[in-house]
Amino acid sequence: MPARPSFAATPSPAHDAARAADSGTTDPLLASFAPVVAPDTRILILGSLPGTASLAIRQYYGHPRNAFWRLVGEVIGVDLYAMDYAARLATLLQHRIGLWDVIAQARRIGSLDSEIRDHSGNDLLTLIAGLPALETIAFNGGTAGKIGIKALGAKAENYRMVVLPSSSPAHAALAYEDKRARWLAALRSSSPPMSPAGPQR
Repeated sequence: MPARPSFAATPSPAHDAARAADSGTTDPLLASFAPVVAPDTRILILGSLPGTASLAIRQYYGHPRNAFWRLVGEVIGVDLYAMDYAARLATLLQHRIGLWDVIAQARRIGSLDSEIRDHSGNDLLTLIAGLPALETIAFNGGTAGKIGIKALGAKAENYRMVVLPSSSPAHAALAYEDKRARWLAALRSSSPPMSPAGPQR
């Protein structure tokens, strides 16, 4: 089996540059984390930009009320929420699911997508070019979908594209059970059925 890349979601070099360039402003320049992927990633879930709670602890979906880990856990049949962060990421990779965000840097006060300004995009095209098993690209929320689909351009036609209801607690118009139903319908319908990656021969 080929060695898997590191999956620690530490800030990218852009994150450190953003912090250095932005000291003293009340409208901070924020940056996304590094992607969490492996060569056999089949489903890529793209968010918009980590919220303040996630940035503070340097973890994807770090807000305790964000439903992401519960929702994906429902999809793969594993209690991700009960795991520590490193185990969560390792389990996602075992189930051939990757994570990243569509935004590389942006200015934003607070965590709402509606407050995002002056954003620059992550290089999604380069990432997906290195994922030969990728079949489905799922966007966590409408903002991620709008930005991501535009960035992918004609390449979007090569993949199954899904826009999921946001897992953010700010998206309160939809109850958890409704979000759960939509995530399950969208991601469990991916073919072949979701299961941990076995030994490669």
